[in-house]
Amino acid sequence: MKVENCILEDYFSIVEDIVEFWGSNRTLKYHHPIYIHEFGQTAFVIRDGGKPIAYLFGFISDQSAGYVHLVGIRESYQKKGLGSLLYQHFIAYLKAKGYHKLKAITTPQNEKSIAFHHHKMGMEMIGELGKYTVPVVTDYAGKGEDRVVFIKDI
Repeated sequence: MKVENCILEDYFSIVEDIVEFWGSNRTLKYHHPIYIHEFGQTAFVIRDGGKPIAYLFGFISDQSAGYVHLVGIRESYQKKGLGSLLYQHFIAYLKAKGYHKLKAITTPQNEKSIAFHHHKMGMEMIGELGKYTVPVVTDYAGKGEDRVVFIKDI
């Protein structure tokens, strides 16, 4: 499968089919066309028959790190290594630009995402143990919005 830059038509297809990627529309509010318009060089897609089946929206943060905002795989294509392929592509892009750190976040309840980032991608969780079974950064996404923050040297 080939990783390419995500274009606006891909974005429209992704948000139209959001439930096929996430099992619900719970992440729709985090999808914004700004990731194509302003961060298009770090927005990637994998297509099958011209249809987006996996995507990664990332950008370069002020902390001189690549930050993965969203990674989505259509449910019928999950467990095929597409998430890892997208991450590897983003990491190669970052290295070519001289960056040496990768970050991502998820909610403390998202066991699937935690397993992917920590075990498959080898990312370290930062934060403190508290009421969750994993370290979190308290109020990372706003008051009462704790997040698991992943970091990795690349």
